[in-house]
Amino acid sequence: QVQLVESGGGLVQAGGSLKLSCTVSGSISSIVAMGWYRQAPGKQRALVATILNDGSTTSADPIKGRFTISRDNAKNLMYLQMSSLKPEDTAVYYCYAVIGYDSPMVYWGQGTQVTVSS
Repeated sequence: QVQLVESGGGLVQAGGSLKLSCTVSGSISSIVAMGWYRQAPGKQRALVATILNDGSTTSADPIKGRFTISRDNAKNLMYLQMSSLKPEDTAVYYCYAVIGYDSPMVYWGQGTQVTVSS
């Protein structure tokens, strides 16, 4: 069974920084991709950033230049460094992992709350 656990959320003032972590554990054959989504109150879950095994990344326009996604493949860890935070970044942040090249499956963490005060 695969488990993803996020950590690092909290309350921060606008302009501040936070670093989220996501640990993947369990029966992991191969991680194809990992990334972050977020869901603000009353809104749909939205993609934040993705990182592939080759290290290439994609990110959503609202966070470009402010957030950085990275991975430690040896430790099955993923990070989201968030800087210049804005109140509109307030959301529950979820990490996900796509595991398995032959029959890929998506696994989700339980989410971590990020609140940015103005």
